[in-house]
Amino acid sequence: MMSNSYILAIETATNLCSVSLSNHGEHVLSVVGEEPNLHATKLTIFIQELLEKAGLQFNHLAAVAVSMGPGSYTGLRIGVSTAKGLCYALDIPLIANNTLDALVAGLLAHHTLELDRKTLLLPMIDARRREVYTAVYSNDGSLIKQTEALIIDEESFNPYLEQGFKLVLFGSGADKFKETFENNSSVQVISGFDSLAFYQDALSFQKYQDEGFEDVAYFEPFYLKDFVATTPKKSPFL
Repeated sequence: MMSNSYILAIETATNLCSVSLSNHGEHVLSVVGEEPNLHATKLTIFIQELLEKAGLQFNHLAAVAVSMGPGSYTGLRIGVSTAKGLCYALDIPLIANNTLDALVAGLLAHHTLELDRKTLLLPMIDARRREVYTAVYSNDGSLIKQTEALIIDEESFNPYLEQGFKLVLFGSGADKFKETFENNSSVQVISGFDSLAFYQDALSFQKYQDEGFEDVAYFEPFYLKDFVATTPKKSPFL
């Protein structure tokens, strides 16, 4: 293990473009684009700016981590291509983090919430209209239901609510359901919770320690193109 384990993290799965630098899992610096959809024009500039601010060179990096999806096809392609290019050129490992896993890690680490065993966490990445990419996690961040593309309406979570669960919706896809669940005290929608690169810091360092690396030549983003075409009559979560 290196005395310094600097990991560059890239987040381009949503409209927001951001990069971060961590050392041994501890956050060092971040650069976040203020305008949406800057991936193609600003990602490499942000990375260079980040390293300059930290007083580092590319050869100080131990690994590159990237948000692997689900999310925007174009954003993921740009982020993963950039990460793979850096890893290949620097001969360092590539780490991939599920975008929803990173959102959950970010929520638990950087947002104050009253959570108990009857609380379920649903990170959401915006897809289109009322569609989202989502998964279900327990209050400690353990995955309960695998990532899916779903159409959400006011009845989607009834099977959980009828069992007394409280739901927390957050991420770029959650904002559009604020009004849908505004009269349901068991569903909390956290608005404006964007996907940010530094949410990957702890996840990335754990994978670095475990040598959970991707094959730079063959790794592809997790696009999750399989949408649910119509609103299911039965909750897709159960």
